[in-house]
This record gives sequence, structure tokens and C-alpha cells, in this order.
Amino acid sequence: MKRLISIIVAAVTVTSANSALAGTDSGFYVGGSLGSAKIDYSQDDPSLGDIDFDEDDTGYKVFGGYNFGIIPLIDVAVEGAYVNFGEQQTVGPILTSESEITGLSAFGLAGLTFGPFGVFAKAGFLAWDGDFTVNNIGASDDSTDPAYGIGAKFQLGSLAIRAEYEVFETDNFDLDFTSVGVAYTF
Repeated sequence: MKRLISIIVAAVTVTSANSALAGTDSGFYVGGSLGSAKIDYSQDDPSLGDIDFDEDDTGYKVFGGYNFGIIPLIDVAVEGAYVNFGEQQTVGPILTSESEITGLSAFGLAGLTFGPFGVFAKAGFLAWDGDFTVNNIGASDDSTDPAYGIGAKFQLGSLAIRAEYEVFETDNFDLDFTSVGVAYTF
């Protein structure tokens, strides 16, 4: 009986140690996400009146990065992504407008891993390029602006399912991206 208890305790100890380190897969990773991109723009224009553009569309991103895996339970990574925020449009009696924005982002990530589940925060920049049309008058703009976000992941081996909320702070409008995706670590 003592031998059986010793075997059970040893099995639980080994299993607990492995699950505590699960999800701390370090190395290069790639992935993709799909979600909702929302643009919010407000301005008081003397010729058009109050402009309120608050629309969303399906967006996607393709990302890659490197997780350093320095300390168990703590993730530190760098990540870059191509983001397509979709095409937001609104049609009204006075104002018709649409926007298409894409960008390249660079983030530093820090997170905590609890077995296969983890949470993370990210901060960085977005270099974006946008095409905008208001009442059939087109314009283009681009800039590099700060970005930040939070997320959670569920990782089994080298495959992770991620959910994220990212905010991109531009001078002219607010841009949010909520997404769910998959990442694979090599």
C-alpha cells in the first residue's frame, strides 16, 4: 500500500510539474487572427455639420514573433504583424463615407502562464496607411502611432488559441481591433 501511495504521489508530482511548464513554449512563432475592427471618428465641420463615423468591419492579421521563455511562468516576446482593418462605410442623407486601413505593427509582449492558460499585455507601434472617401472626395493618410493591447491564450504543445483586444491611438480617429486566432511555435 505504501508503494502504491508513493507511485501515485510521484505521478501527481511529475504531472503537476509538466502542466506548470505547459504553454511556456519558447522560440519563433507565426499565426493569424480574424476579428472586428472598429473606427470611431468625430468632428464638427462647419460646412457639413457634426461628422460622426462609428463603424466596424471584419479585419484580419498575420503575425510572427519570438518568445524568449527566460523564466518559467513568465512570457516575454517581440511580435510583428500585418493588419488589415477591413472596409468601414456609412451611408447617410448628408454624409457618405468609407475607409480602408492597413498597417504593420511591432509589439513587445509580457505575460503570465498558468499551465496551458496565459494572459498577456502588449505595447508598441502601428505604421498605418489609409484611404478615406467622404461624399465621393477621396484622400489618403499615413502615420506611425502608439498601440497597446491585452490578450489571453490557451496553449497545447506548440499550438495556441489567442483572443486579443488591441487599441491603436491615432491623432485623427480611434481604431480598435478585437480578434481570435491561432499561433504555432516552432
